Amino acid sequence: RFAFFFFAIEYLLAIGGLISSTFHLGRPERAIKAFLQWRSSWLSREAWLAVASLLVMAIYGAGLVFLDTRWGVLGVIGSALSLATVFSTAMIYAQLKTVPRWNTALTPLLFITLALTGGAILSGSVDTALLMLISAGIVQIVYWINGDQALSRSGTSMASATGLGAMGTVKAFEPPHTGTNYLLREFVHIVGRKHAAKLRVIALILMIGTPTLFLSLPFNHWLALGAVATHIAGVFTSRWLFFAQAEHVVRLYYGKR
Repeated sequence: RFAFFFFAIEYLLAIGGLISSTFHLGRPERAIKAFLQWRSSWLSREAWLAVASLLVMAIYGAGLVFLDTRWGVLGVIGSALSLATVFSTAMIYAQLKTVPRWNTALTPLLFITLALTGGAILSGSVDTALLMLISAGIVQIVYWINGDQALSRSGTSMASATGLGAMGTVKAFEPPHTGTNYLLREFVHIVGRKHAAKLRVIALILMIGTPTLFLSLPFNHWLALGAVATHIAGVFTSRWLFFAQAEHVVRLYYGKR
């Protein structure tokens, strides 16, 4: 029953994540096509690895739940596939040179560190969870510091964004569109520095500080639940900032910095 309870939580989270990933597709019914381009697409590799992880861990979980048997080799393979899935998810963003903040090795490092941290908290291994929480906090802060300078370090400007740099100084005379469009909706999000700073503090408190406090106190199930809930809320806040502060270079074409 103990194993069944935790595997149920893990599968609800994993399958819920897979289902939610189809929401941004223009034609969700064609999601099956994501499996066909595994040679060139990190999205396709993510799909295959996710399915493989779920299948392997289903067998491993069945051994624990129904046979009271721990097949260690399958557990290791399933864990490796799970981490590979997270890595593939991160590479969907890290490969994009058009988003300098994402285009760094810190992106997969952040994703994997947060995945391991959440897993450690869910596993109930307090010492491991505390170590991972500290590690995740450090990686997150370094990621933010590095990301804040990424666009300026990339050398991208309105001149390079428009391809008109060779003709002289480029200035925006009028916006390319009088209204919004797909590019502006999907890739241009303006978050004020003050708001971003506040959200970062909130993310760190929820994602790192509160779980660390709860896990440092004498153990009880309510504190453990609070650690999980606040950590997830903090990760959601951090992930929202991940997208909202993406600074896609297309914003330069529209005269937005």
